[in-house]
Formats: sequence, structure tokens, C-alpha cells
Amino acid sequence: MKEKITALTVSALLLGLCHLAEAQQPTKAPRIGYLAASSVTDLARIDAFRRGLRDLGYEEGKNIVIEHRYAEGKRDRLPALAAELVRLKVDVIFAGGANATHAAKKATSTIPIVMAQSGDPVAEGFVASLAHPGGNITGLSSLAPELTGKRLELLKEIVPSLSRVAVFGTSTNTAMQQG
Repeated sequence: MKEKITALTVSALLLGLCHLAEAQQPTKAPRIGYLAASSVTDLARIDAFRRGLRDLGYEEGKNIVIEHRYAEGKRDRLPALAAELVRLKVDVIFAGGANATHAAKKATSTIPIVMAQSGDPVAEGFVASLAHPGGNITGLSSLAPELTGKRLELLKEIVPSLSRVAVFGTSTNTAMQQG
């Protein structure tokens, strides 16, 4: 599932680059800003990202440049890192998570931003609506409140004696406020 999400994210990222590639000289390799709250040690995600690009004919160092910026778990560093990517004039920013997407959105309204995942991009303020997002942000959403009932149904099927269910989440995670 994680690889499927990554493939979809890379596809969305490349859609953002398509429009830019038409306007650029063929000798200039597109530059992707990779912004994440995590650490550079999150190799599985980075490898999947590179593999997805490679599957589509893009290879870092050959025909694409990736400017990696990691907050190393310190979310307060994200705004400065996003501003740095904007100063570097990257062609598109890949934002790994809601916090990185917020920082990228505050840093630019013109550079395309591809969010890796958002629980609810409308409630987060990333897009105007799912049907007509507007702005410069695109990407994936894990918003699926219609699945809440089905998840409970499957749980009850697996554990027929189930009578109570607890759901843990945070009040700041809009995806947890659904259903």
C-alpha cells in the first residue's frame, strides 16, 4: 500500500513538472524540492520516491535534481527550510506530510506543491475544495469518512463478541475528526 501511495505521489509530482518542462530549455534539469519533517534516515520513503521517479524515466543526478531538506523531527525548522527551497527556485516542492505542506504553502503561492498525504486538505486549508482545489497545491488525501462504518463492520466480523471500540487520535489531526 505504501508503494502504491508513493507511486501516486510521484505521478502527481511529475504532473506538476510537465507544465514546467514545456517552458524550459531541454538542457536544464528540473529541480524538485523535497521537504520533510522527518530525518534523512527515513530511507524506505526516500528510496520509494527515487524508485518511482526512476520508473518514469527520471534519475537523480542525470536528468533531475532533488534538493533534500529535512527538519530532523523539529517541526519549527520547516518554515526556514521551505523558504530556502523557494530561494533556490525549485520547480516543484514535494511536501512529505501536513506540517511540511503548511510550511511550503506559507513560503510560496507560485511554485507547485505536491503533498504526500493529507487527512483532509480542505479542512487543513491546503485547497478550496476537492472538486476545484485552486491554488498551487495538489497531491493525495487519506480522507475517507465513508469507510468508518465499513471498518467497524469488518472489526465486528473479526471479533463477533466486540461490544465497545475506542479510537485514539489528536484534536489537531482533521482526519481523526471525520466519521
